[in-house]
Amino acid sequence: MKSFSKNVSCPSSPKLLAFQKGDISLNEGITIQRHLIHCDFCAAEVEFYEHFPPIEDKIEATEMPKPLRELAEALLGNRSKDFSVLDKLLPEKA
Repeated sequence: MKSFSKNVSCPSSPKLLAFQKGDISLNEGITIQRHLIHCDFCAAEVEFYEHFPPIEDKIEATEMPKPLRELAEALLGNRSKDFSVLDKLLPEKA
């Protein structure tokens, strides 16, 4: 599986949020739409903003928590719809 992370060609998080809100120019929107076709990470980020818009317009760059990254990678890598692979991400029952 390819690396699930931003790279130098990815739009910034504030640009992706502006795209999701419709607050960018038509040309920028087209560029981001083309990028989203090939970048699962940025597509997931835009979808996240759609469902969980930030309270403020500020987005601070932080490292994605390891459990969230593992879940995202497992979901995106699970093209066969076999969800047993996600079991290892669930806490052990006592």
